[in-house]
Amino acid sequence: MKDILGRDICVLPYLTAHDAAEVDFSIVSRPDTSRKALAGSSLVDIAVVENRHNLAQAIILRLLTPRGSLASLGHATYGSRLSELIGRPKTRAIRNLCRLFVLEALAQEPRIEPKAVSFQFDESAESIDNLVFTCQVKTLNSQEPLAISLEVSL
Repeated sequence: MKDILGRDICVLPYLTAHDAAEVDFSIVSRPDTSRKALAGSSLVDIAVVENRHNLAQAIILRLLTPRGSLASLGHATYGSRLSELIGRPKTRAIRNLCRLFVLEALAQEPRIEPKAVSFQFDESAESIDNLVFTCQVKTLNSQEPLAISLEVSL
């Protein structure tokens, strides 16, 4: 069966999503397999992520992108509404909105089941101005769930 999880440029090294300074195009060396290559030579290339790591990166990027911000590129519904929580006090209603916004964004991802396997807040890792959650989703080509953890600053 063809792998549906794909391959993409690595923009979130180590899948860290807590600091925009971490978003960078990493470079890696790969062997030069061209016919004119010298023995032992290598090329510098942009790092890529594949399979489950690609899907995890895609989900994090979808959650971090404000919905509608890519409308001018033809992707009006891409992203999440998590940015709407910024500046609001942390209440039970805000937790429920966070859960709703995450699940709404995950339902748009065509490589996973439309319903999350689990969604839990990690209150022990939270402070007064953030929410921390872990969400598990099931990919279409695997029975093993994929877990995504993210901190949302309010």
